Amino acid sequence: MGDIASANWLAKKITNRTQRGIALETSALVRAGVLPVGSRLPPIRDLAYELKVSPATISEAWSELRRQKIITGRGRNGTWVSGERFVAKPERLASSGNYAAGVLDLSMAVPDVTLLPPLGRALAYGATISDLNSYERSRIVPELRDAVEETWPYVPEAFLATNGGYNAVYATVRALLLPGSVVAVEHPTAMRILDILEDLGVRIVPVVSDQEGPTPESLRQALAERPAAFLFQSRLHSVTGRTVSAERMKALGDLLAESDTLIIEDDGIADISSATPTSLGGRFPDRTVRILSYSKTLGPDLRLAVLSSSLSIVEQIQSYRAFSAGWTSRLLQGAVAWLLKDAETTDLVARAREIYQLRRNRLAEALSSRGVETEAGSGLCLWVPVESEPFAMVTLAARNIAVVPGAKFSVLPSHHLRVATSRLTDRCEEAADAIALAHRM
Repeated sequence: MGDIASANWLAKKITNRTQRGIALETSALVRAGVLPVGSRLPPIRDLAYELKVSPATISEAWSELRRQKIITGRGRNGTWVSGERFVAKPERLASSGNYAAGVLDLSMAVPDVTLLPPLGRALAYGATISDLNSYERSRIVPELRDAVEETWPYVPEAFLATNGGYNAVYATVRALLLPGSVVAVEHPTAMRILDILEDLGVRIVPVVSDQEGPTPESLRQALAERPAAFLFQSRLHSVTGRTVSAERMKALGDLLAESDTLIIEDDGIADISSATPTSLGGRFPDRTVRILSYSKTLGPDLRLAVLSSSLSIVEQIQSYRAFSAGWTSRLLQGAVAWLLKDAETTDLVARAREIYQLRRNRLAEALSSRGVETEAGSGLCLWVPVESEPFAMVTLAARNIAVVPGAKFSVLPSHHLRVATSRLTDRCEEAADAIALAHRM
């Protein structure tokens, strides 16, 4: 550990005595090298005395720097500088590895590119959309709005096209939630959703799920924390492959009727699910945000999703987007509109859905024959129980197989692996053998 910075010395370097000012000026000292990496910071009470502020003010400033990974440690072990600067990044996603040739990569639950529809005619149509290349910040082109309305599960007040599903989630939480808010999130959930929420600095309250979706009892307990929002996957769960039942949606709605919590529904798998789209937006149109992504069914390079909500909420999200991309490419919106109305594309998506189900079932059955039981479901992956995630990961790595530990999808202890099946066209028996070995210590 490096030298200890004295409270008197550090206090003389700080001129703004507010919590934010102390955090900003301390981080500036770190970036300038005045406080080198490894330096021990003075005790909170000593610095508070020198700055003539409360210890709580210093504690809050340190909490902000700790969240930004600039400092680390606390309590009797002390606090020290751990980074020269903060670069925002999705920690869970960024920690995913790149694998050498020959590795069976079952870490990415992404579409098989051979099962995606061709885009040539769709993009040609998109190039004919009215107001192409206009700088007007429109919410959604009429052609796309008309196409999505045909299968949307309720009649919303407004739609908004966004640059993909996670872009929609990011813009929604940034526009509508404050740092420090309480957010109820189903457990487990997509790791990028956790990255987004953790970066915002909210307090995450997990809502335990079963085969039918988030459980009413767990949601009831979470609502006692008065969360600003409840975020869940309202159709097919991208991690476990579960589908929320109609009865469960009603039960969740009955509980949410007793609160004013914002409801954020994420449908990231779309028509890879055979289930009918569902939403609480019909019951709570003024506080439901429904997000539907087309990356998994129509192509990730279209970078397109659509969200619906009240006009007031959509305008707030659109206003936030003005800081960056003020609108989503009209050309891509037009292309998606064409694909949604094209009968051949509908058939291709249905065929892809069947193939993904066959691949998932094949691995599930191979595991079952080896004594490893997984839940029934659909989608692009399997949620495989294990006794120890670290042991399982090491065991699979030794056999050149890459998966993702369940801990990345949870804020609670986890004993699972997420195993992608969407591109598992061969080597299924090899994967099942290795996972069976990794299942038990």
